[in-house]
Amino acid sequence: MKIEDIENELIEDFSMFEDWMDKYNYIIGMGKEMEPLPDNLKTANTLVSGCTSQVWLNSEYKDGKLYFQADSDALIPKGIAAILVKLYSGQSAAEILNHTPKFIKEIGLEQHLSPNRANGLASMINKIKHVAQSIQTQNN
Repeated sequence: MKIEDIENELIEDFSMFEDWMDKYNYIIGMGKEMEPLPDNLKTANTLVSGCTSQVWLNSEYKDGKLYFQADSDALIPKGIAAILVKLYSGQSAAEILNHTPKFIKEIGLEQHLSPNRANGLASMINKIKHVAQSIQTQNN
């Protein structure tokens, strides 16, 4: 499925909720549904710098696509990581690099995150883009 289609699906899912507490609970639920990252993959290399909470993002490149796994020691960052994993896993490096996430603004997330969490979200996206850039550079 294309990134844009997944993103539109996410936006539609969030549009079901009018109250931000319900949206937060949905984000937390997404994090709880995500497979936990095995402890051996929680390393300094997979730790996302710039997050107040500990967030780990592991990547695997297989058959021309990137696949991500994530985990966090905090509920909302873990849920946000789950959204990004859903959005970007199974995409090519070029598709990831060419995508500007619109769901953040569309669902109102940017207005409802603390500055620290907003920085953490940006750091997670930057790490995903950095991984994609590294893969693209290796393959060119």
